[in-house]
Amino acid sequence: MQDRRSFARNSGLIVLAFVATLILLAGLVLVVSGKGPPSSGGVIFAPSGDPSETPAASLESPQESASASPLPATPSADDPVLVGAGDIGDCKTDNDEATAALLDDIPGIVFTAGDNAYPDGTAAQFEDCYDPTWGRHKQRTRPIPGNHDYHTKGASAYLDYFGKAAVNEDGDPWYSYDLGAWHIIALDSECEETNDCVAESRQGRWLSADLAASQAMCTLAMWHVPRFSSGFHSNDNDLDGFWRILYDAGADVIVNGHDHDYERFAPQDPDAVEDRARGIREFVVGTGGITLRPFEELAANSELRAAGIYGVLKFTLHPSSYDWAFIPTTGNFSDAGRASCH
Repeated sequence: MQDRRSFARNSGLIVLAFVATLILLAGLVLVVSGKGPPSSGGVIFAPSGDPSETPAASLESPQESASASPLPATPSADDPVLVGAGDIGDCKTDNDEATAALLDDIPGIVFTAGDNAYPDGTAAQFEDCYDPTWGRHKQRTRPIPGNHDYHTKGASAYLDYFGKAAVNEDGDPWYSYDLGAWHIIALDSECEETNDCVAESRQGRWLSADLAASQAMCTLAMWHVPRFSSGFHSNDNDLDGFWRILYDAGADVIVNGHDHDYERFAPQDPDAVEDRARGIREFVVGTGGITLRPFEELAANSELRAAGIYGVLKFTLHPSSYDWAFIPTTGNFSDAGRASCH
C-alpha cells in the first residue's frame, strides 16, 4: 500500500513539474518576442537583434527582464543633450511636476512634443498649468504645437507663450536649428488646422528646402502626431508626406507625442518596412504629465512599449551617432541604447 502511495505521489509531482515547465517556457517566449496583449497597460520588450546597435532595457520585474550587451562608453561629455516629452501641462495632476523635476537635473535643450497645456491650450492654462512646472525651463525650450494647443484658435496662446522660440523667420510654427553636429527640425502636424502636411504644401516645400540646405551628417525631426503607433490613436497616414521627405534626405530619428505612452520603433521606411541601413527610428513619448493610456493594436516594427510610466526621453548627440535614454519618474523601467547616423 505504501509503495502504491509513494508511486502516485511521485507521479503527481512529475506531472506538476512538467506543467509548470511548460507555463514558464510559454511566458519566456512572450517576453523575448515582445508579444502579448498590447492593451494590458504593462511593459513589453523585444530586443532589436542588430549587433550594430546596442539597446538595453530593464523592467520592474526581474523575471520579465531582457537586455542586450552593455552600452559602449560615451564618446565625449561635451556632446549636446536634447531632452523632453509631449502631452504635458495639466492642472488636474502633479505628474507634469514630476517630469519637470527630472529636467531640473538634466542640462541641455528641452523639447516639447506638443499638447503643452491641457485641455484647450488657453493663455490661462499655459500660465497656470504649464508655466509652474515645465515653464521654469522656458528659456532653453524648443517647442512644437499639438492638437490641444489648437483648441485655442490658431494656437495663439501657444505662440504668445513661447514667442520667437516657436516660429521660423517668416512667423510659421515650424523651424529648424543646429545642435552640435546635428540638424533639428520642429514641424507642425496639425494638418486639418494648417493644411500643410503634404509634400506639395508650404510646410512640405519648406522642409525639403531646409533639408537640402543642411550640411549636417545627422538629422532629427519632431512633431506631435506619430505616423506609426501602437497607441490609442494608431497609425496616421496624414504624416506620410513628412516621412517620405525625411527618408529621402537620409534623416535618422523622428520624435512624436500624442499617444500617451512610450514606444520605440526599429528603423523603417515610410511604408513600414524595416530598413536597418537607411530607415528612420521613431520614438513616441507622450509621457510628460497627462493621464496615460494602454496600448491598442500592435504596429509593425515596434521594438519596445511602456504604458503607465511617466518620464522624459534624453538624447546625447555625438558627431556621427546618438545615445537615447528614457528616464522614468518612478519605478525601475528604463530604455537606453546607441545607434549610428546614416
